[in-house]
Amino acid sequence: MASSLAMCRLHMTGRSSFVKSLQKLDNFLHRCVGTDVAAAQTETARTDESDETERHKSLHTLLEERQKQAERSVLISCQSRTSEKKFLKHLSRHGDVQKYFFYESYGLYAVVEFATRESVASLLEGTVIPFVSHESVVPFKSRLLSLRNLSSTDTPNQQSGHKCQPQTTIPINELIQRLSREESINQQLTFLTEAYQITEENSRLRFLVCSLLKDCAAAYFPECDIKPFGSTVNGFGKLGCDLDMFLDLDSISGWNVKMPKSGLSLEFQMKRANSERAVTQSILSVIGECVDQFGPGCVGVQKILNARCPLVRFAHQPSGFQCDLTANNRVAMKSTELLYLYGELDPRVRSLVFSVRCWARAHSITSSIPGAWITNFSLTVMVLFFLQKRNPPIIPTLDQLRDLAGPEDKCVIEGNDCTFVSDFSKIRLQSNTETLEKLLCEFFEFYSTFSFSRMSINIRKFSRTL
Repeated sequence: MASSLAMCRLHMTGRSSFVKSLQKLDNFLHRCVGTDVAAAQTETARTDESDETERHKSLHTLLEERQKQAERSVLISCQSRTSEKKFLKHLSRHGDVQKYFFYESYGLYAVVEFATRESVASLLEGTVIPFVSHESVVPFKSRLLSLRNLSSTDTPNQQSGHKCQPQTTIPINELIQRLSREESINQQLTFLTEAYQITEENSRLRFLVCSLLKDCAAAYFPECDIKPFGSTVNGFGKLGCDLDMFLDLDSISGWNVKMPKSGLSLEFQMKRANSERAVTQSILSVIGECVDQFGPGCVGVQKILNARCPLVRFAHQPSGFQCDLTANNRVAMKSTELLYLYGELDPRVRSLVFSVRCWARAHSITSSIPGAWITNFSLTVMVLFFLQKRNPPIIPTLDQLRDLAGPEDKCVIEGNDCTFVSDFSKIRLQSNTETLEKLLCEFFEFYSTFSFSRMSINIRKFSRTL
């Protein structure tokens, strides 16, 4: 409802104020900059076949890779002047270190990925429970560790030039200075995307937090999984955004198994509840209590169980993430997959979304404060719809993606058909070489004349009259 109100307000401001906002953005982008359309078109047209294969990785494949990396990883709190060389030497005693990086959040932390899970087990075997004289500790073991008494010399930065990885976006003043150095608007919009989007290291940290939380939940549901969804994995997440997770119980063996032909089967004796919502509330209540009492680094735990979508909200201090945990949120995961697919089809999709969102926040059209604002999700849908309406279209409609789907893509959630193709090789895009600069200008022109009172924005089909 909030999105609808905001959309109406945006429409009622009229064409003039919308164009004024566009002019402000245009002046901002042109500051100390000349436009080279020919160069931008050449840049857009370039294609690297090897990169295309790597870039078009399904969300399912990406999630699997990230989860395996997280399972081989530990999160270590370090002293501020820990010797990086001795740090690695100490950890290498337990196995080969595949990747590591440092970052700051309430102190210095390191994410360390080993080559095997056996190395993690070896490291944990040599870890001790701390002795604190003036207070008691809860003896809950996890892969969140503290490294002490390792001889200190230089900071990681000074030791080998390895910098602490940023976990938030650069300040706006620095962003403006960096944008003014770019040679074209196309390059500015590309840089804006690179500066705002979630980094490789930040993504690894997010999956590690999910994996650490899974270790807590596994005490109750050994075969469960905790997966990130939304902006963390759909490709449109801004560095520093919240971490949305859901407790996936569908993967538990024995769930929805067909009756054997013999007619005989063994069933688990289980507690019953009067609705699926009641089950979700009970599960999240218990997991929330576990996180609150035993989850290292988890603070400010709130169990918001009467919301439309029940959730547990908390802050994970070691990572600096604000976290929301839901249960069996299949619709949200499918939406995440769809947005990820659209973002992978053409790099201009993400760049245009990041640019429009940045413009909207700068002009107070969106806000982090709850209220009758248009949401980032609504803005993203507006961009997708606009790109579907280009001639030729840059991305297909959802119905076209559904028509390309195979039997393995069939998906019905709560009676809604959520089927669309997941194999990128089946999707054939039309040739559209419009630059980001042109698309951004045309986006504002398109919606300044769009009849919100008569037409609908529908990415499943083309617009229709209300």
